[in-house]
Amino acid sequence: MTPEQREDRVTSCQDIIAMADADKNFLNKIITRDETSCFVSDPETKRQSSEWVGEISLGRRKLKFQRSRIKTMLIIFIVSQGVVHKEFVPEGKTVDAEFYK
Repeated sequence: MTPEQREDRVTSCQDIIAMADADKNFLNKIITRDETSCFVSDPETKRQSSEWVGEISLGRRKLKFQRSRIKTMLIIFIVSQGVVHKEFVPEGKTVDAEFYK
């Protein structure tokens, strides 16, 4: 890290401290972001995902859930009061600055 970069970091930290001192709710306004990978699924109702066991059976049997082989990324933006925005990244899409715009 160059001396200029260190100086920029110190200046940025001092600015943040000054903003926090000036506004007691400052930390409540900060938005953080989290990403997680998850498997794609198409949820069905219990009734939709059950099948007849056979002609002699009077009941239905719940099908076993099978995890999808397709993964996607879920991006969540959060403030202290809760979730601000959540979005699944479309398949084949790269998460970069253009995507966040």
